[in-house]
Amino acid sequence: MTRIPDTLWNPDLAPTVAGQRNWAWYHFAALWVGMIVAVPSWMLAAGLIEQGMSAGEAASTVLLGNLVILVPLLLIGHAGTRHGIPYAVLARAAFGTRGARLPAIARALVACGWFGIQTWIGGEALLTLLGIFIGADLKGVKLPLLGIGPGQLIAFAIFWLLQLFFVSKGLTTIRRLESWTAPVKILVCAALVWWAVDSAGGFGPIFATPSAFAPGGARAGEFWQVFWPSLTAMIGFWGTLALNIPDFTRFARSQRDQIIGQAIGLPPTMGLIALASVITTSATVVIYGTAIWDPVELSGKLAGPFVLLGLIVISIDTISCNIAANLVCSAYDFSSLSPRRISYRLGGLITAVIGVLIMPWKLLETTGGYIFVWLTGYSALLGPIAGILIADYWLVRRTQLDVDDLYREGGRYSYGNGWNSAALAAFAIGVLPNLPGFLATAAPGMFGWIGAFWTGLYAYAWFTGLFLALASYVVMMRSGISFGRTKSVSTIETA
Repeated sequence: MTRIPDTLWNPDLAPTVAGQRNWAWYHFAALWVGMIVAVPSWMLAAGLIEQGMSAGEAASTVLLGNLVILVPLLLIGHAGTRHGIPYAVLARAAFGTRGARLPAIARALVACGWFGIQTWIGGEALLTLLGIFIGADLKGVKLPLLGIGPGQLIAFAIFWLLQLFFVSKGLTTIRRLESWTAPVKILVCAALVWWAVDSAGGFGPIFATPSAFAPGGARAGEFWQVFWPSLTAMIGFWGTLALNIPDFTRFARSQRDQIIGQAIGLPPTMGLIALASVITTSATVVIYGTAIWDPVELSGKLAGPFVLLGLIVISIDTISCNIAANLVCSAYDFSSLSPRRISYRLGGLITAVIGVLIMPWKLLETTGGYIFVWLTGYSALLGPIAGILIADYWLVRRTQLDVDDLYREGGRYSYGNGWNSAALAAFAIGVLPNLPGFLATAAPGMFGWIGAFWTGLYAYAWFTGLFLALASYVVMMRSGISFGRTKSVSTIETA
């Protein structure tokens, strides 16, 4: 492509060239294994056990959610492989060269939240490991305002700094870290399942625990009330990557590599980690009398060299997953806000700082807050963006993009002063119906007056937002309801 002024361009956002497109299918599979075999993924199915599901119900819900999210992952990932562009640049086609900052910020802020959560988990693993060797509780008395002990704060800070070291080494180092650690993490999960089955006296006692929703159970008749928001949360878990997957697929050798790699890496691995999680969590009910959904907490109850191995792997796993799933995308997103001033590395630093300020430990205080407020809540925000991207790239433009114009002010993607009104309206149409339900779920004390219709709609937040935004965007674009320089949405664009 021709050299373009750096108001919309920098080397990190530029389309990949042939020499950079060297990721084979097994690199994508390893990337997904590395991101999936992680504590937050483990806590998904484990949290459903605590909510009352049986082992089979929890594992099936997780697997179904990941089969659904695979579709937008492949559809949006296609643009990265075909045109070599990251998510923040792809969004310019639909939202405009300036309007793309809206979805970039939305995705980046969610990534900041996840970065903070993962960093907290990694710090807790380090603190637990050190406490076991010393034979003391190192958390300390909770600090005012923060609500955590000084030991926890120091461990959090150390883990935060450790990740910044890997960020400074670039994306190639991250890919190598994922490739090297993926097989080890699978072995550790298998070992944890073996321990759980052996300690619980076999699979019988584990799977004998009935669902709380069964007749006569503590929550009899409430299954569907929990299933739909849980499924939405499972989709929302990787709904983040469904948007910024072009950040990775832009390095693919071919569409075949990104499709096969993602299809092999995501649903099967997520299904296996869910199964391992529900087996182990159900076993803790038999062994300890209560469901322990946090693997770091569980590791602290074990003894012997297995503890050392488990906590070391959790730490390595958290670094590789956190950087690949959160720092990479948000670094690109922040860079797109001001390419001239914000590089990939500075974008990563911004993510790391915001990840501290949100106090992520508060998001993990309860399984309900983690699943129904955090996961379902941001799926209501990101689902409409996914719908608009899919509609624009596949239904409006038929996969054709003028790549040079994506980096040019005054080009066909400038619309009205850089903003596409159709995309903004479709985004609002997708988000607003879910807002009342989110408020009622997140703060029932203040918004308990919101009716059952809105809370029921919120249970389908990702689906509702995606389809409303997709349909309304297509209608408006084909009706000419957008301000811009494009002659017609039916015009074939040349890449």
